[in-house]
Amino acid sequence: MSTSEPTAVHPLFSGALHEMGLKSLEADVRRFPDATRTAAEAAAALGCDVSEIVKSLIFEAVYEKQSNAPVLVLMDGSSRVDVELVRQVLGAQKVRRANADLVRGTTGYAIGGVPPFGHVTKTRVLADRGLLTHPVVWAAAGTPHTVFPMAPDTLIGHAGATLVDVRESTEGGAA
Repeated sequence: MSTSEPTAVHPLFSGALHEMGLKSLEADVRRFPDATRTAAEAAAALGCDVSEIVKSLIFEAVYEKQSNAPVLVLMDGSSRVDVELVRQVLGAQKVRRANADLVRGTTGYAIGGVPPFGHVTKTRVLADRGLLTHPVVWAAAGTPHTVFPMAPDTLIGHAGATLVDVRESTEGGAA
């Protein structure tokens, strides 16, 4: 297990925490010298199970008679998103993985550092029910080197997420 070091919190995330009344959470942000960009990297750095890591994944929902819209899916690190289930939940014609420009434009953060809340735009958020199986989960804190802990129900509440079942079964392929 890597040891974490004190850090200055990403300015956008810090501002969001302040606005949300969560400024004290900054003390819990951990920075690692090696990237925690993937769930596996974050779990290895923290010495926890991959399922205790929250992946914040941006998808693009395509609608027939309205403009496309980004959607954030919060998923545990050991699972994959079933995009067909996301499509059904959203009532979209199609759902696809967002490109890096859409991720940054929607959230204000680069892929690998997207936190579950504190984004530059208000986005629909779906949280997979599997996150609730742990007392504490770890999520990105705005950079590929920073993470923070939070109870999953609290995290889901702060993200304004709708609780859904969008986890891929072990049979198919998805994101």
